[in-house]
Amino acid sequence: MTPLRARLYRSARLRRFARDESGATLVEFAVVVLFFLLLLFAIIDFGRLAHTWAAAQKATQVAARIAAVRPPVCAGVPALNSRGVAGSSISFGTLCRAGANVCANPGPAVCSGVSANTTSAEIFAQIRPLLPAGATVGNLRFTYSFDPNLGFLGGPYVPMVTVDLQGLEFVFVSNLGRMITPITGQQTTLGANLPLPRMSISVPGEDLALGTAG
Repeated sequence: MTPLRARLYRSARLRRFARDESGATLVEFAVVVLFFLLLLFAIIDFGRLAHTWAAAQKATQVAARIAAVRPPVCAGVPALNSRGVAGSSISFGTLCRAGANVCANPGPAVCSGVSANTTSAEIFAQIRPLLPAGATVGNLRFTYSFDPNLGFLGGPYVPMVTVDLQGLEFVFVSNLGRMITPITGQQTTLGANLPLPRMSISVPGEDLALGTAG
């Protein structure tokens, strides 16, 4: 084959190769499948995220409701309403809201849950099925704060009980960041562990002496 014919032959093959679309379907299929899998896993994971969020909110409500009728988790919560600055000349039985400083304000008692405490252990056992993997009793935080609208002088101390659920993380099943890399050309944090926001519920205490029999 002469050099001229060889060049013409190569040129003809290149033109045929440029017009050949037999592999286009496979390329289109690969792109479509990538988008489909990304969408599928995103729907699954964000559906799980919505469920985890709702379940954690429900767990917080249950925890606050139990804490309101159980002995305090934190130390320093008084049993009775003692006299305030203005209560020295006021008779026992007077409502704390009858005036400023009728009942003493002991200040808030704040602590985290511990497994050694009966109340926090009971609460965590009740809400554990609603929490994401890795949650511990330490993710619960309790606050017992004085509310002058509750209780009366000399009567049982009735605090406002607040339960916070904090430090939880949602774990994605799929690494969406890696799946989207071929599309964007860059690695993203999409699909990394997602910290859940702090959830808080406050309810007035009831009879904090009921214990586990309440």
